[in-house]
Amino acid sequence: MSEIFSRIEHSRTADEVVQQIESLILEGVLRVSDRLPGERELARQFDVSRPILRDALKALETRGLLVTRHGGGTYVADVIGQVFTKPMLDLIGTHSKAASDYLEYRREIEGVAAEYAARRATADDRALLERIMQRMEAVHERVDFEEEAEIDVEFHHAVGECAHNIILLHTLRSCYRLLSDGVFQSRLLVYALPGARDELLAQHRAIHAAVAGGEPAAARKAAMDHITYVERAMTEAERTGDWQRVSKLRLRQRSEAGDAARKTGTGK
Repeated sequence: MSEIFSRIEHSRTADEVVQQIESLILEGVLRVSDRLPGERELARQFDVSRPILRDALKALETRGLLVTRHGGGTYVADVIGQVFTKPMLDLIGTHSKAASDYLEYRREIEGVAAEYAARRATADDRALLERIMQRMEAVHERVDFEEEAEIDVEFHHAVGECAHNIILLHTLRSCYRLLSDGVFQSRLLVYALPGARDELLAQHRAIHAAVAGGEPAAARKAAMDHITYVERAMTEAERTGDWQRVSKLRLRQRSEAGDAARKTGTGK
């Protein structure tokens, strides 16, 4: 991890260390499962004594913001948590209306995030978004559905970070967790639709261009149009998948019927 921690200038106390780490978690600089540097290195970056650092880390761990794992290392705890209980997740994953409502919600919230990002993105934000976009282009060439789905979520994460709104940022992260946890498996089917991969890439390019160009209205429209397309594509993918299922059953049934007819001598 690069040096994201700043030297404490005045009163070098555990409280000062706690406040800085809290801010980094709140602002989304430190993410869930990020590992902090070792004690010696961290004390050097903060320019505090190791006893002060230990007190700060202990306080943060007591409050559930950090966790120490077996084998060593201090990590950012799961501060986002589960928005829904396991029984509710199971319901969401098996009812099509839930997926539709999820995308409806994302369309609005991502439109706002993209608009804010276009207004507030710094030069560093734009550089990060550009790197992610370049990786997306490279992944597109490799034709890996799983990898494309992962970089897709990372791209939207980055747009949410560029919006510089703490509540919006963590709301989006909890929203994307439903994807990373595999609640909506049908999203991978979208990539198999003819022309879908190229269309999705073009949509991400449009969002990126509007955010990088500082065009709030265009960014909001591009983000909302993207989710509208995903919604339609998921419906089409599900329909196509159902048609394929029925076709396979029909072919199997007719093949078995033909075999039976030949065995009884009634087949032509």
